[in-house]
Amino acid sequence: MKGEAGSMRQEKPKQEERIWGSMKRTAFILGSGLLLLVAFSNSVSGQLQRFWDASGCFQQAQWERLLSTFEGKEWILYIIATILVPALLFWSFNGLLLVADTARKPNFISRYRIQVGQNEPVDTMKLRQSMRTILFNQCIISVPMVIFLYPIIKVRGDPYRRELPTFHWFLLELAIFTLINEVLFYYSHRLLHHPTLYKKIHKKHHEWTAPIGVISFYTHPIEHVASNMLPVVLGPILMGSHLSSIAVWFSLALICATVSHCGYHLPFLPSPEFHDYHHLRFNQCYGVLGVLDHLHGTDTMFKQTKAYERHRFLLGFTPLSESIPDPPKKMD
Repeated sequence: MKGEAGSMRQEKPKQEERIWGSMKRTAFILGSGLLLLVAFSNSVSGQLQRFWDASGCFQQAQWERLLSTFEGKEWILYIIATILVPALLFWSFNGLLLVADTARKPNFISRYRIQVGQNEPVDTMKLRQSMRTILFNQCIISVPMVIFLYPIIKVRGDPYRRELPTFHWFLLELAIFTLINEVLFYYSHRLLHHPTLYKKIHKKHHEWTAPIGVISFYTHPIEHVASNMLPVVLGPILMGSHLSSIAVWFSLALICATVSHCGYHLPFLPSPEFHDYHHLRFNQCYGVLGVLDHLHGTDTMFKQTKAYERHRFLLGFTPLSESIPDPPKKMD
């Protein structure tokens, strides 16, 4: 008993040391990120600001023309900006991915597949069955929900303000939207992995252990509202955002959700390795950016894999699966 008590006393300082070390690493990461953000805003954003200002007159003129065209019928402009435009971008991108998944064309795209040997080609019967849920969530849940939020958005701030947001305000809004999305998605997603909720709700989404783009909408309706919709729409409501900001954010959210599920680590697009690993292992990588996963230690297994080494922005055309291959499988 004395030996156990002594070992427990020795273990406690070690645990405190690990926690303190984790806090210091987190502070270092956040501090470094803040310094990089400041440096970035002083250099690159200055160039982008000049471009934004140069095209600002044209953008403002087009916006005022739209306001004049839909004067008295601004709700039509709201439908176009928040539903039709994001949906068009979503299905245009996913249409190309579905051709790659079903017809395996173009041939070279298979080199960028994350889970080699999966969905080559995709099971068309399984895809058709999934499409019913995807279309239900988009048409019967997402569309009415966005329409229902219209009076709330108008109360929070006039989305049809004649003056478009400035470039720096637009960047600030996107940063806040992203932060809100990360926090709400991480905790709602992790909650859905509770055994009771997982079995009844979230298991449906994990039927695809090797996901494809459209599967971002293949969820139980409760999950679609709690994890897909609320984290995205809450930011613009709280900020009282301009319609242009809302349209860009909704479109970006759909494209990013598609990329994270697409199953391909393509050049010049964000890495989907993080969320793809979640579909493969289920109990890792719950968030979008990975910040909360780092803080809560829910990415420790992921960090020990080659997928973690490949989790980067691909700036060339050589697939990362070739430059950073998986270790050879051990022979029995």
